[in-house]
Amino acid sequence: MTRVLFVCAAGPRVGGGHVMRSLTLARALATRGATCAFRASPEVEQVLAAFGPDMPVTDREDDADALVFDSYALTADDHRAVARGRPTLVIDDLADRPLAADLVLDSGPARAAADYADLVPEGATLLLGPRYAPVRPAFAELRAAALARRAERGPVRRILVSLGLTDVGGVTGRVLDLLRPIAGEARLDVVVGGGAPSLPALWDLAAKDRRVVLHVDTQHMPELVLDADLAIGAGGSTTWERCVLALPALTLILADNQVAAARALEAAGVTPCLDVAAQNFETRFVATAEGLLTDAEARAALSTASAKVCDGLGAERVADVFLGL
Repeated sequence: MTRVLFVCAAGPRVGGGHVMRSLTLARALATRGATCAFRASPEVEQVLAAFGPDMPVTDREDDADALVFDSYALTADDHRAVARGRPTLVIDDLADRPLAADLVLDSGPARAAADYADLVPEGATLLLGPRYAPVRPAFAELRAAALARRAERGPVRRILVSLGLTDVGGVTGRVLDLLRPIAGEARLDVVVGGGAPSLPALWDLAAKDRRVVLHVDTQHMPELVLDADLAIGAGGSTTWERCVLALPALTLILADNQVAAARALEAAGVTPCLDVAAQNFETRFVATAEGLLTDAEARAALSTASAKVCDGLGAERVADVFLGL
């Protein structure tokens, strides 16, 4: 039985996406007979308590047969210091630093092997593109139902607002202030983590506006994506969840590490993208969102393009390759 230790980043500035996609991969490994654990840190434990309470946490690094790293703060020296020769998978999105990895997973849609030239050891295996994006199996299970629902091209009755568990900078409230005046009677399903600093203000907003429904540390994200007609989403790993279920979306770039993937998807006609740090963000957001709310053909085109990006089976593919090491 292979024992795999996950070393991830998490926190108010980093968010919970690293842990969430690592947890998805850990589940796929477990179905293949591996035992998985996460290195203990308060931030990682907080995410696991909400979404993986059965996943062990540990401070013991010597018990593992293999390592998975998912942190932009770690470099090749850090990987080697922990792994000490054991097989290593690094989950990355940046291709901006040396990595001591036997296997690199980068699901960016524009990523190419040349991007990792001189950054990984000779002979390292690269798993590149959305085909390998770790997405929970529940999304793939709903894919057929989602494709049938999108084909109906109905009006926008439900809008999913999902901008990260930690709601960095309180962006969710900012977006809701722009969206509420133009959303008509559409229900606004707002996803946020229980540790988000902005949560009290969001509860106050939900109490004032019956259209706003908060989903805190929700275990029902696949169903929320299926039931939505339009999404306002962050440019992180939840992008692949929306694509699996062909949900048309307006993507907001919240961090520099999201730029390359978001712009590549925009160029492919998958999703319009806006940078929340841009000076004209508010004006462009209202104009773009209004266009998507009123133009069924535009939403249908985004849905069709999204469905072609990935099928939701990436974690299974990565698990098979990793265990093959």
